[in-house]
Amino acid sequence: MAMRNPYKNPYGGSNQYKQNKVMMASPQELTLMLYEGAIKFVKQGILYIEQKNTQKSHEVIIRASDIIIELNSTLNMEYEISKGLRPIYDFLLEKLTEADIKKDKVILEEILPLFTELRDTWKEAMELAKKK
Repeated sequence: MAMRNPYKNPYGGSNQYKQNKVMMASPQELTLMLYEGAIKFVKQGILYIEQKNTQKSHEVIIRASDIIIELNSTLNMEYEISKGLRPIYDFLLEKLTEADIKKDKVILEEILPLFTELRDTWKEAMELAKKK
């Protein structure tokens, strides 16, 4: 399943620096960028729901969902960690869908710490791997 580029401007144009950064990133760095993008989109979703902007909240929640779908679909199930991540990703996708349907910022606020924890854990794992 092809994912929309989370760094491409959906309103036309694009950010060349970010595109170059994505193209030159290692798989580990790409995963970190995906986590950071999901966090950004969830935060934007909260803001847009507060502003009662249903169209923009829908767009950013869909972008966060696309990231989770991509992370989930690329899991290598030969590793134990992947077997632990799959239900987490499924839960996040379910909550994102629910928040989008209900336009409920509380749901997004509840799952934001999980996104942050995933990102921080991944970042820590990258740093540990560099030291080996």
